[in-house]
Amino acid sequence: MSNVTFSSPVMAKDVTVYAVAGDRGTILAVAKAHKIPIPFDCQDGECGSCLVEVKHLSPAQKCGISLTEKEKEVLRQLGKITKQEIEDAEVNDMPPRYRLACQCFIRNEDILVSFEGDQVLPAKPPYLSKAARIFKGGLEITSVDEFLGYAVKVEEDAAIHFDELASAMEQVGNKEVAKLFAQLAGFSRLHLAEALKRAASIDVSKHVPPDYVWPDHVTPERTALWAGDPALSRLDALRAALQGEKRGYEFYYSVAGTSTNPEIVALAKEFVGEEAEHVKVLEAWITREEWQRKTAAE
Repeated sequence: MSNVTFSSPVMAKDVTVYAVAGDRGTILAVAKAHKIPIPFDCQDGECGSCLVEVKHLSPAQKCGISLTEKEKEVLRQLGKITKQEIEDAEVNDMPPRYRLACQCFIRNEDILVSFEGDQVLPAKPPYLSKAARIFKGGLEITSVDEFLGYAVKVEEDAAIHFDELASAMEQVGNKEVAKLFAQLAGFSRLHLAEALKRAASIDVSKHVPPDYVWPDHVTPERTALWAGDPALSRLDALRAALQGEKRGYEFYYSVAGTSTNPEIVALAKEFVGEEAEHVKVLEAWITREEWQRKTAAE
């Protein structure tokens, strides 16, 4: 059995499927069977539309065989393979970075398949939980001023909290995660600046909601209290951050889907798009961290 994880900006989240080596054929065949939106046209290795990046997650089991002449030529034309990579694949059984999904067969190894997706299709939003569809937190935003007040509070709180998490992770030596949290804090400050700019002369402090409005008595992007535990693993820290980002996303998504004010809906959708990008970044990091842990344990 092989674990094949698909990752793309056009997908709401990474998807891992299980495939029997050699049983389902190519990466494209597995993708089609599981409704993974890898673009394709000819399905015969001639058009290059199903170009994917393949990361081999079990270094000791890399399989570079079955690189056909047709595939090599198309990858050359696309500028996605070098002479050295071709030689390494043929002589040393070292796979190239890029493959054509319709030509690359699944082997007995775990892989991460990344692709850009069909650019004419809109990217899918992150998954919206059932709880977010039902829970409205007693909110009924009726004006742009009020929405901007909420947005300022959400982004301000998120920036402060991510800075706190970054500091905690830096102190215990998790510099990679500390850097990510600092980056997310920066994103939140950019959103905060944008919200304040849009608010202009509005006194946003008048629109800050009371604590009871939010779940758990904190604003949506606050992660669980245990997220600041100094003994927190990198994986748990990322999961904590993802929890907060998803709650922020769901808040804006809910506003966009329930407000009757077109201007509020338009603003909320802008914030939805920005939060969706944060969710994708964190989900990608979590997928890589999980794979690294799995392969290290084997």
